[in-house]
Amino acid sequence: MIQYVIELAHSQFQDILGFLAENYSPVRDTIEILVVASVIYGVLIIVRGTRATQVLVGVSALVALRGIAGAVEFQTLTWIFDNFFAYFPVILAILFADDIRRALARLGRGFVPRLTERQESELLEEVVRACQTLQQRRVGALIVIERESTIDDHVQGGAVIDAMPSKELLISLFMPASPLHDGAVLLQDGRLSRAGAILPLTLRTDLPEGVGTRHRAAVGVSELTDAVVVVVSEETGAISAVMGGDMARDLDAPELRVTLRDYLSRGPGEEDVEPVVDDDTDSQEPPTGEMAAEGAGRT
Repeated sequence: MIQYVIELAHSQFQDILGFLAENYSPVRDTIEILVVASVIYGVLIIVRGTRATQVLVGVSALVALRGIAGAVEFQTLTWIFDNFFAYFPVILAILFADDIRRALARLGRGFVPRLTERQESELLEEVVRACQTLQQRRVGALIVIERESTIDDHVQGGAVIDAMPSKELLISLFMPASPLHDGAVLLQDGRLSRAGAILPLTLRTDLPEGVGTRHRAAVGVSELTDAVVVVVSEETGAISAVMGGDMARDLDAPELRVTLRDYLSRGPGEEDVEPVVDDDTDSQEPPTGEMAAEGAGRT
């Protein structure tokens, strides 16, 4: 028996070598394998953390069930699965039309950078200076800086601004007399696109005690996207930066500048640094809903 298995394995190995000798082109096929691997890796990076991940798991389960149904000769179930999979590409195209559009837009942004290094530096400087002034005046603020993944599908409401961000504009939007001061300001493609936006709130229960709505909104949107969020506490004046659900707190202007540059320079899949958590927390109790009813409200 062992001899038969060895001979069978040797025969199969010889067949594989013969096939490769006749059909394998080292240069062409190696390049093709690398391209396919890169495409698959890019798709996995794009769908990571989105609903597409759950759909892929569900599809894998259906494929496994189809294999089991075929193996045990369940003809009716096999027929149902075969007809379902025949229309499956159309179903996916309809369900994920928006996701496909965003993926193609993200691919295009990869070839055409949205911001130069100088423009990004100027943007960060305006944000840091504005936060420094708001901190001194004890005025709350919530600023979202979009990176690769779009944040449009995760925010509600707000007024369209479409202006170059500046320290003066940011400060004026968050002053108590402004009708948009309770919401979030969105910075997209180097421009201030929207103000007074409502962000989703995190459902985490392990945040520092007393963290208010602004901080919960910042963590919430950072869990759904790769955006960088800056928060100024209305109660304490403390400045925080949030990315990927991690919160660096009690930052002064130079620390905020360094933290934002670090966050914005990270590529997909890079590990997060340990968040800086201090003992100084906000006083407002966190809300129970998933959305801030009053525009990512007060801390």
